[in-house]
Amino acid sequence: MNRLIYIIIGVVILTVSCKPQVPKGVIQPDKMEDVLVDYHLAKAMATQNYDPSVDRDYRQQLYIAAVFRKHGITQADFDSSMIYYYSRADKLSKMYRRVSDRLDKKALALGATEGAIGRYASLNANGDTANIWTGNLNFLLSPIPPRNRVDFEIEVDSTFRKGDTFLLQFYSDYVYQSGMKEGMVLMSIDYEGDTIVSRFTHFTVSGINQLRFEGLADLMPKRLRGFFYLGGGNTATTTLRLLYLRQVQLIRFHRPEEAKKADEKDENKNTKERKADDSKTKKVSEDSVSTDRNRRRTSVAVAGG
Repeated sequence: MNRLIYIIIGVVILTVSCKPQVPKGVIQPDKMEDVLVDYHLAKAMATQNYDPSVDRDYRQQLYIAAVFRKHGITQADFDSSMIYYYSRADKLSKMYRRVSDRLDKKALALGATEGAIGRYASLNANGDTANIWTGNLNFLLSPIPPRNRVDFEIEVDSTFRKGDTFLLQFYSDYVYQSGMKEGMVLMSIDYEGDTIVSRFTHFTVSGINQLRFEGLADLMPKRLRGFFYLGGGNTATTTLRLLYLRQVQLIRFHRPEEAKKADEKDENKNTKERKADDSKTKKVSEDSVSTDRNRRRTSVAVAGG
């Protein structure tokens, strides 16, 4: 019995000793998670109620410095720790998933229903205005493939209509030491009749980004797809470069009934005008035939006389 206990203790000690440890000098995972939550909250707060007379970057640096003082760390501590986690992508991705969940809960606790993003947060997929995004709400990109791109596709169902307009929007948050910020999002809509329309936009600063898609009034959408992309990964580097995207939404707007009625009225008017033109053309054609017949009869009568 004693021998079995010693074996169990030995296995436990061996397991603990073999478990990878975060090096001394690097902010430990639990604390790093707390720092990141406050860090991104600070950056978001710096963009709210923005005063044009105050430099945006300066304001963000003030908020971030307050976060570092709160946690008793320096900018250098944060940067070196982020570089450590940056080189361990799986560990960093898991950490950011927890950070995202905590940020969402904080936003709900603070009643985050205002603003361009929040106003659509509670919409379901069946109304005239609906949030139809079905992918992850938050994700992390780095310039190094394959983590530099996230693809998405939205299923089209019976709730879609001709003339639907779409708005893709999200928050972007760059965590960069240096380098060009090359974020991009592209979306394409396949319509019936093999018509494909694409839109894209670049975004190089942190904040709210939007991509609007005006629908085609006479065609039904069949497929929505696209991707988020972070460029700048052509050269290998250990420089910290991350793009954190959160609260992704894709809003679908049905065309107002007034617009549809106006289109139907115009279509009916055009149909009537086409029928009237066809009727005139037919009458002219019939008159021409009748005139031609009369000419022939006259010619025959003259010849017979």
